[in-house]
This record gives sequence, structure tokens and C-alpha cells, in this order.
Amino acid sequence: MFINNSSVFMPSVLTFIGIPGLESVQCWIGIPFCAMYITALIGNSLLLIIIKSERSLHEPMYIFLAMLGATDIAISTSIVPKMLGIFWFHLPEIYFDTCLFQMWLIHTFQGIESGVLLAMALDRYVAICYPLRYATILTRQAVTYIGVGVILRPAILVIPCLLLIKCRLKLYSTKLISHTYCEHMALVKLAAEDVYVSEVYGLLGAFTVGGFDFIVVTLSYIQIFMTVFHLPQKEARLKAFNTCIPHICFFYYYIVSFFVSYDIFTCSWNQTCISGMVGENIAC
Repeated sequence: MFINNSSVFMPSVLTFIGIPGLESVQCWIGIPFCAMYITALIGNSLLLIIIKSERSLHEPMYIFLAMLGATDIAISTSIVPKMLGIFWFHLPEIYFDTCLFQMWLIHTFQGIESGVLLAMALDRYVAICYPLRYATILTRQAVTYIGVGVILRPAILVIPCLLLIKCRLKLYSTKLISHTYCEHMALVKLAAEDVYVSEVYGLLGAFTVGGFDFIVVTLSYIQIFMTVFHLPQKEARLKAFNTCIPHICFFYYYIVSFFVSYDIFTCSWNQTCISGMVGENIAC
């Protein structure tokens, strides 16, 4: 990557630009974000309260749904309050270590969300393809192990991203983040050093979690649909299919995540190579 005389040693404070080109109207843009955040908090909180208070809902399907609601609250809380601070109160600065912690939270909760969707798909797979063995397969202990695995997998996988940034990247070409929150590629793009290892690990980590989950979820629903279409009664087919519709709607999560990750990596790679070609020092 291009290294120039304006490069600075690891900054203690970073600054968010917000939404480039829309700085003058960001106070108005914050209103719908705030409304959606409040709606998400209220809706998911009510969901958690209902599932906790109603004993008949203490089943794997609803436990995973509660995990999804809690994850939605966590990931939105990790992003929106700071975003509103930028838009409304002109608080664009964030400590470097705090930015790293926010990055860890965001990517960890994204991985948890993907894992919960995978768990929900597996739950429907067992319920429809092996209904008589459902209670013996998805026991309370099995659900606990699945939940712990869903949480630990992304939490551990994201840690090397933090270490690669903290320990390997010392020189930075700018302190400005053209974003409203800290995420891996946005931080890596600030560096004035060779970031190939960080970029490759970040991309591999994203596809290891999201790509693997998407493949397993897709295969699960293919098997589910084959089983449903072979049911003799039309009412049974409709009932089984209706239980899967809400889960199928979550496929947009994987599609959006894939294109966002691809777009960020492509932009970062193009900027790296362009900087390397026009600079005096090339470390691309």
C-alpha cells in the first residue's frame, strides 16, 4: 500500500465522517433510524417477554427465535446510539480501542445471527423430516450446546481480526472513517501498510461463517421441501410449509451480507492497487 509523509503512527482517536455528501441533512436522516431502533427494541423485547413467560413456548424453535430477537437488540444497540450521536450531537470521534471493541461486537453479533438462522433451519429439518425423533434429537442439552456453539464460533473467529489490526498495522494514512460505525474493512482501509493478510482473513472469516451457514441452510430446506411434497395429505403439506415461511424470509440476510462483503472487499482491493501504482513505495 502507498506510504506517504502524512502517515501517522497508530492514532488514539478516530473520526467518523457519517454519510459522505449528506452531512447537511444527517440530522433528518437520524429520525427514521431512531424510529426503527425504538421499534426493534420494543418488538424484540415483547417477543422475549412472551417467550419467557409462556411455558408452552419453551421449545427449541421459540428458544432460537428468542436468541434471534436478543441478537437483533444487541447488534442494533452496538450501532445506532453512536450513529445518532454523530447525526444529532456532532460527536464523530471515537477512541481507537473503543472502535476495535465496537467492531468485535458488530461482527460477533452478525455471526451469531447467521448461526441462529442455521439453528432454526436445522430445527425445522428435524421437525419435518424426523418428527417422531424430534424430542430425542433436540433435547434441552442439545439446544444448550447449539446455543453455546452459535455464540462462541464468531466471538473466537473475530479475535484474530483485532490482533492483526492492533499488532501488525502501526501506520495510518488517515484518521477519518467514511462510515457511521467501525467494521473490519473500514478500519483496514485506513492503514498505510500492507494489509493483504488482514483483508484475506476478514474475507475468509466472513465466508467461513456466512457461506457455510448459507450452504447448510439451503441444503436443509431442499430436503424439507422434498419431504413436504411427498406428504400424502394436502393439509399436512400446507401446515408443514407454513412453519417454514418465516424462516425462508430470513434468506435476505445472507444475500445482503454477501454483496456487502464483496463490495467492501472489492473497493478496498481497488484502492490498495491504485495507491500502489501511483505511489513511490508499493507493498501491494
